[in-house]
Amino acid sequence: MRIVDIRETAVPIEPTLKNSSIDFSEMTTSVVAVVTDVKRDGRNVVGFAFNSTGRYACGAQMRARFIPRILKAPPESLLNVAGDNFDPEKILAVMMRNEKSGGHSERSVGIGTIEVAVWDAIAKIEGKPLHRVLAERYNGGKMVGKVFCYVGGGWYAPGKTTRDLQDEMRRHLDSGYTMVKMKVGGAPLAEDMSRIEAVKAAIGNRAQLAVDANSKFERDEAIEYAKAMSPYKLRWYEEPCDPLDFATLNDVSDIYDGALSTGENLFSTQDVENLVRFGRLRADRDIIQIDPPQSYGIVQFARTVAMLERKGWKRTSLFPHGGNQMSLAIAGGFGLGGAESYPGVFGDFGGFADDARIENGAITLSDRPGTGFEGQRGLSRIMRELAA
Repeated sequence: MRIVDIRETAVPIEPTLKNSSIDFSEMTTSVVAVVTDVKRDGRNVVGFAFNSTGRYACGAQMRARFIPRILKAPPESLLNVAGDNFDPEKILAVMMRNEKSGGHSERSVGIGTIEVAVWDAIAKIEGKPLHRVLAERYNGGKMVGKVFCYVGGGWYAPGKTTRDLQDEMRRHLDSGYTMVKMKVGGAPLAEDMSRIEAVKAAIGNRAQLAVDANSKFERDEAIEYAKAMSPYKLRWYEEPCDPLDFATLNDVSDIYDGALSTGENLFSTQDVENLVRFGRLRADRDIIQIDPPQSYGIVQFARTVAMLERKGWKRTSLFPHGGNQMSLAIAGGFGLGGAESYPGVFGDFGGFADDARIENGAITLSDRPGTGFEGQRGLSRIMRELAA
């Protein structure tokens, strides 16, 4: 049993959307195929992943360092004790050889994407959905059939009106969501408050509302928004500032009674530990949103979860960033608070399987072996072409 090849290609996402900080017109993502010599139904098992959204493709690092290290390693050194499947912890260790500590984001996305693709292969070899494999290994075998799922929307777009924003949110509710999230920080404060009021009027008591500032604000503006939004009783205020700006997080926590959410722009266990130690996050209400493919993958995510549990955090306070099949499987397997969804955005990379349905705010997990990319027609085509 061995990994015979690892392939990467960069694919443009090409949306016209923007948040408070960036637009996605130049955004790309790395799609990875881990090709094994294991046969299932007469074909080689291939594990797939992509590096989520919000970070550019990173194939150069993969091809220069991480892929060669795996392919040069003795095949038996990458297997589990039984020798009947790959060991993701050993493969992560091989990719990290000769890497200096710190400087995580330069390598964490490339390593994490390959590692998550390995997990897809592992689950396919076992003939199980990835969420079930993860539950067996990291959640005491506790299986869940459904995962709470909220929808990320309310993007800024050319010509988008307040009426368009309201109609968008109503469509999400009609699709079964019971929580919606919208962007703030890309317009003046007064205009953003008007947008929030419009969305609140559109959703009424049918759903909760969260907002996402995408780390846009410095201290004064983060506090100004916190004060202005306090009366709206939002589900959470996401990424008010850089997640390592602990002083601003402390000040916002002091005046904002609602929940804060952050962490998608952190890439290591050490960074997350510093966040909860020095950012004054509150384990009884705040939310941590790590993106596993961008932060060394699932093995390291499990270590981060264990660290947070030692510090009094519950898994229900963790919502992986990404809005894709990977984050959904991780949320279900680890028993987390839920997952996010991006229907209709990011092209073939947004959303879940084509047959997925949201009912009463929850999505039923698929029984497809692996991560389940094969249930997404457009994305599966891209991945099959890479593996061919």
